[in-house]
Amino acid sequence: MRVLSVNRGRAQPLAIDGRRVLTAIAKQPVAGPVAVQALGLEADEQADLSVHGGPSKAVYAYPQAHYAFWQTVRAQAGVAAPGAALAGGAMGENLTVEGMVEAELWVGDRWHLPGCVLVVTEPRQPCFKFNAAMGFKQAARLMMQSGYCGSYLAVWVPGSVQAGDAIVVEPGPREVGIAELFRSRARG
Repeated sequence: MRVLSVNRGRAQPLAIDGRRVLTAIAKQPVAGPVAVQALGLEADEQADLSVHGGPSKAVYAYPQAHYAFWQTVRAQAGVAAPGAALAGGAMGENLTVEGMVEAELWVGDRWHLPGCVLVVTEPRQPCFKFNAAMGFKQAARLMMQSGYCGSYLAVWVPGSVQAGDAIVVEPGPREVGIAELFRSRARG
């Protein structure tokens, strides 16, 4: 596994369904090392701390493997040209990663990176802001159906992260899988 891009964003107002809401879902890739602290990446924000951020949701990682799916459905929805690439951070993630999908992640897995250690805590649950980020109203529903949710991470050892960093996984207790937990919450 490795980090393909490190992405940050600032909270800003966005018009969604005729109302203005604050969101930091628009993450942009950044070059070089970025500090990782107990509550997330330096200079990154979360707009709604009731559902994002905090110690157990300090960093959000998303598999690059799912980007092709989102490019295809965005083209089918008529909001992007066929084959139009999505930049790292398009799902609102802090880390776009290669070599990992939800079925291979477990709560408690530790990700050892050269500059920090992160711990898998839970799957992401999409909201209406994800629909706006993807450009069509069924995006959150498609995330729920596909299970392409990514994972939140807590910061076990603060430090830094940058694109290209290798990730070595130290298996956790293997009691609750991210994909299983996501499906359970989707049914609930």
